[in-house]
This record gives sequence, C-alpha cells and structure tokens, in this order.
Amino acid sequence: MYIRALLMAFILTTSTTACSAQRKVDSGTYNLMLKTLLKHSVPEVSVSDVLAMDSPVLLDSRELEEYDVSHLQDAVWVGYDDFDMSRVADVPKSAKIVVYCSVGARSEKISKRLIEAGYTDVSNLYGGIFEWVNREQPIYNAEGRTDRVHAYNRTWGVWVKRGQKVYE
Repeated sequence: MYIRALLMAFILTTSTTACSAQRKVDSGTYNLMLKTLLKHSVPEVSVSDVLAMDSPVLLDSRELEEYDVSHLQDAVWVGYDDFDMSRVADVPKSAKIVVYCSVGARSEKISKRLIEAGYTDVSNLYGGIFEWVNREQPIYNAEGRTDRVHAYNRTWGVWVKRGQKVYE
C-alpha cells in the first residue's frame, strides 16, 4: 500500500510538472482558454521565448486603433481584417518573425498566411500582448513607453491583469 501511494504521488508530481513546463502563460485559466480557442496550427512562442530571441521581426495583427494605443517596441502594424501581403513585402522570407494580437487568435491566422506565402520562420505569440503586459514587459505608443493596453472589449479584457485597460 505504501509503495502504491508513493508511486501515485510520483505520477501526479511528474504530470503536474510536465503540464506546467508546457504552459506558455502564467495563468492556468488563461492557458485553458487559449488551448481551447486556438487551433495550434502554427509554431507558438512564449513571452520568454521572444525575449531570448535576437532581433525578431514583430508583426502586430490587431486593428490600427489597438496598435495606436500600444504595441511591442519596434512592432510593425500589419492588421487583420484588411491584412495584405504588401505590408510585409520588405521582410525577408527567412527572417525570424513573431506575430501577435490580443490573445493569439488573429495572429495565428496571419501567421498561417505568412507560412503559406513562403515565410520560413514564423511563430505566433501565445497569449498575445495581454500575456506580454501580464508579464510586466514594456509596451509603447507614438509618444514612447506607456501602460495603456487596448483590451479589445470588456469580455476579453478580463485576461489583462496589468496596465491600464482601454476599450475605445
């Protein structure tokens, strides 16, 4: 009986550790929502992964109004509803590209389009700018660093835990 209890404790500890190691966002509930929402059809990277990269090309696939409120430093706005490949014409097909949006759904679709167009090193930021802000990473607007983040709408804004939420 004692050995069985030890074995069960080992299995639970190992599976819990493996699950947390695979999680790319801090919040378990946010991770569960993302695992359900996203199709996981393109490579995904975490905030930590992006921070470790050497000068990736950051593409913001949100609407321009969202980008204007704040974005990742040096990110290029490419949009979503009116996305056009001409907006990435100057980006080499072999460049390290990270696409993001609010949570990762729109950017997953734009990432897929880029891959289909021949871009070879494209990843989706898992958890999007919301996770970036939640991990206390800096965001910027035309004036410089800001703490304002476009939270898309009040329903999706529940996932933004830091910064000043903007809904306009």
